[in-house]
Amino acid sequence: MDSNLHVFDRAAVRRHRDRAAATVGAVADVLEDAADRLLDRLDDTTRRFNQALDVGGRGVVAPKLRARGINVVSCDLSHPMAAVNGAPAVAADEEVLPFAPASFDLIVASLSLHWVNDLPGALIQLRQVLRPDGLLLASLPALGTLAELRQALTAAEVALTGGAAPRVSPFPDLRDCAGLLQRAGFALPVADAEDITLLYAEPLALLRDLRAGGEANAVRLRDKRIPSRALFASALALLPAQDGRIAATLRLAMLTGWAPAPSQPKPAARGSGQVSLAQVLKDDDD
Repeated sequence: MDSNLHVFDRAAVRRHRDRAAATVGAVADVLEDAADRLLDRLDDTTRRFNQALDVGGRGVVAPKLRARGINVVSCDLSHPMAAVNGAPAVAADEEVLPFAPASFDLIVASLSLHWVNDLPGALIQLRQVLRPDGLLLASLPALGTLAELRQALTAAEVALTGGAAPRVSPFPDLRDCAGLLQRAGFALPVADAEDITLLYAEPLALLRDLRAGGEANAVRLRDKRIPSRALFASALALLPAQDGRIAATLRLAMLTGWAPAPSQPKPAARGSGQVSLAQVLKDDDD
């Protein structure tokens, strides 16, 4: 990939997740909530799955799949974080997956694809390792996530220095997500949004949770200098309060797509309709 298209520093992402392997339990409740919302979609299909790939589940997704009687292989960019999932687990880059084509009939990527530089390419690889009629379930933070923190940090840094560096990751627009699935070759793509509001009695707890989960800033053009204490103190003071607590929004883009298979329903051929719209409208008027 052209280095100009590298939005994220993947070495930094790996370091953050290496470090977070020891602390991720502190944010298990948030990860559990997000995973449950994604896996609820399994209850909407009669399809039964035998072999799943858990991508970046941080020790939360694999046990939930095993509880459903599904065999699971987990992978993570970070070797220590991969080990959190229990065996079998491998360290693997989401941008260069090491699995053979048609290895799995289910892939679950819960909050794990938002630090990928080539998201369309990663989705293509995920589709390739799915068996025909296999299912991809993925969630990633969408535009609107941590909007409060982004705005507060920008306003505080502009006031202090006259400019602002990128300190919160850019997130995709929900409207683009279904298109990404279609572009990657998935059938019946669906993208919808769910919001989780996080409330903190103490503002610094939000920053501690982001670090504990491996979500520290890994934007390639980030300012790598240690920020002044005044920046975060000023920014946290600007965060909106709800019921006496600091509020932060996690907007999840929930993606569903199927690996193409001959048995799947297909749209009728263009021009094959037997009833004209004009006739339907005329009948309604009658």
